[in-house]
Amino acid sequence: MNTPTLVYDIRHSRYLNITGRCTLRCTFCPKQQGSTQVHEYQLKLDAQPKPDDLIPLLGEVTDFEEYVFCGYGEPTLNLPTLLAVASEIKRRGGRVRINTDGLGNLFHRRNILPQLAECTDALSVSLNAQNEALYRQHCQPRLAGSWQAVNEFIRLAPQYIDKVEVSAIDGLEGVDIEACRQIVEAAGCTFKHRRLDIVG
Repeated sequence: MNTPTLVYDIRHSRYLNITGRCTLRCTFCPKQQGSTQVHEYQLKLDAQPKPDDLIPLLGEVTDFEEYVFCGYGEPTLNLPTLLAVASEIKRRGGRVRINTDGLGNLFHRRNILPQLAECTDALSVSLNAQNEALYRQHCQPRLAGSWQAVNEFIRLAPQYIDKVEVSAIDGLEGVDIEACRQIVEAAGCTFKHRRLDIVG
């Protein structure tokens, strides 16, 4: 049996893989083509890791520019582990960023941003479309109301967290990068222009 990869390093950041579950089934995600690999790391998980699984793997916080919650699932779906591990990183003086699809509030049926704000320096949110039809086409959300929820999340997030970056991917059919940029900047967030098939 392969040992699951719970932490992996890209450049000067340590990434934390805390769930394989997701609220989206994005057509461009390698997982939808049967791959569970990022760079040389296999990220398939058979169970939701607990804080005690991850905290011993954090290493020395001064060795990393930031710790990023970003594996092959949506990190806010394992919220207790995310909050506990992020709080420990902050206690040690590290920086925390969460890569999210922005559907944590919808999934948990409440605003989780106040809790995230206590232990998070930055959010990276995936928008990936300028309208609901394209969002549904490319991201294939599992939850009703996802397009409205991600937009509400990016409007709320800057009230709680100083650095909120929202991305769209250039190369998806029909996606208008400039229209996405306008949505993001109108919400008070910073836009990130990503390109298809470039991960990490």
